[in-house]
Amino acid sequence: MQTSRQDVKAPVTGRDSPLRAVVLVGFMGAGKTSVGRELGQHLGWRFVDLDDRIQARERCTVAEIFRSSGEEEFRRAEHDALRELLNQVAGERLVIAVGGGAFARPENIALLEKSMAMTIFLDASADELWRRCGEDPAERPLRRDEVEFRQLYESRRARYLEAKVHIDTAGKQVSDIAKEIASSLRLKQSSGKEK
Repeated sequence: MQTSRQDVKAPVTGRDSPLRAVVLVGFMGAGKTSVGRELGQHLGWRFVDLDDRIQARERCTVAEIFRSSGEEEFRRAEHDALRELLNQVAGERLVIAVGGGAFARPENIALLEKSMAMTIFLDASADELWRRCGEDPAERPLRRDEVEFRQLYESRRARYLEAKVHIDTAGKQVSDIAKEIASSLRLKQSSGKEK
C-alpha cells in the first residue's frame, strides 16, 4: 500500500512550521524505533522512544512492569509518559515512537489529536512482523505465541489505520522509510538541529 495523504495538511518547512511532532505508531516489529531514530537524524529533530521514557520514569523495564504490575499498570504509566512528553512539544520538534498498544487506547489518541501531532502508521504483514520480532533480542511481553500475536495485530490494526499517514514498510530499508515519511510530509532534511 502506498503512502496515504488523506487528511495530511502539508506542513510548512523551516522554523515557522506548525508541525512540532511526528508520532510513529504500529504493531511490535514495525520498526518504529529504528525509523524514528533515522527520521530524527534526517530532520535534525530530537527522537524519543516512549518505552525508554517509561523505563526511565518507572526505573524498570517494560517487561518488568508487565510481570510485577500487569498490563493495565503499564498502560497507565504509558499514558502519563505520553502526556508529559506532548506537553514539551511546544518547546521543540520531536519524532516520537510509541509502543504497539499506545495508539490502540482512546485516551492516547485523544492526547495526540489535541497536541496536533502528525501520526504515521508503519505497517507490514503479520508474517513479517512476527519474523522481525523473532530476530530482535528485546523481550516483548505480548509476543507469546504466533496465534495470539496475529489476533492482537488484527485487533489493533483498525486503530492504527486511523493515523494520518500510512506507510507500508515491507521490504524497505530504514533510511528509505524515513525519507518516504519526510517526503510525504514535505519536511526537508536539516543541516543542523532545529529547536
